[in-house]
Amino acid sequence: MKTIGLIGGMSFESSAVYYRHINEMVRSRLGGIASAEVLMHSVNFAEIVGYQKAGRWDLAEKRLGDCARGLEAAGADCVLICTNTMHLVADAVAARVDIPLINIIDETAAAIRTEGFKRPLLLATRYTMEHGFYTERMRKQGLDPMVPEEADRQTVHDVIFDELCAGNIIDASRDAYLAIIDKAKAAGADCVILGCTEICLLIDPDQLSLPGFDSTRIHAAAAVEFAMSEAELGKQMVA
Repeated sequence: MKTIGLIGGMSFESSAVYYRHINEMVRSRLGGIASAEVLMHSVNFAEIVGYQKAGRWDLAEKRLGDCARGLEAAGADCVLICTNTMHLVADAVAARVDIPLINIIDETAAAIRTEGFKRPLLLATRYTMEHGFYTERMRKQGLDPMVPEEADRQTVHDVIFDELCAGNIIDASRDAYLAIIDKAKAAGADCVILGCTEICLLIDPDQLSLPGFDSTRIHAAAAVEFAMSEAELGKQMVA
C-alpha cells in the first residue's frame, strides 16, 4: 500500500473527516481491521487564515510547500491539500515536490462529468467562489460552474468560518444553504458541489434538491484509489 500524505488542519474538523473516510474505504476494500498508511502535517489554521485575509498567498504557498516537502521526505507517495480554498496555490505547491499532488478540483470535476452533469453550483468560501481559480479550472474541463449571488456568497462563507470550522452545526444555517441551492436550481444549476471540506458536516449531499458532490469524500476516494492498486493486487495474489 502506498503512503498518503495529508496537509491538514484547515480546519481540523474536516481533516478528521478525511482520516475517517480514507480508513473506512481501505478497510472496506481490504477487509478485516485493515487501515491506510497515512502521514499528516496538520497546520495552525489561524496562521493560514491570517495569510488569506492579508492576501499573502505567497506566504501561504511557501508554508504549504514546506509541508508537502516534509511529507515527501517522511515517505509519502502522494500529497493532498485537505481544503478547497488553498488549492489557489496547489500548482505552486505541486512544483515543490516530486510526488503527485492529487487536486481536489480535478477529482470533483471528473466525478461530475462521469455522472453526466454540466452546470454545478459551487458552494465554498468567498476565496474559492470569487478568485476564479476553481471555476476557471472546471471550465477547462468542460463544465459551466455557477456561484450564488453576492449576499448568498457571504452567507455561505460566514457559516463556514464562524460555525463549521469551529465545530458548530446550526439548523438555521442548514436551512439557509438549502434555500440557496433551491434558488440556484431555479436558475439552471443541475448539481451542487460541496466545495468546502467542512460543508459535509452541515448538509448531506444525498438529501438535496439537486444531485450533490461532496468534494471531501471525492478527494479522499482519489487518495485511496492511488494508494490501493498495489495492495489489492497483492491481496489477489495471496488468495
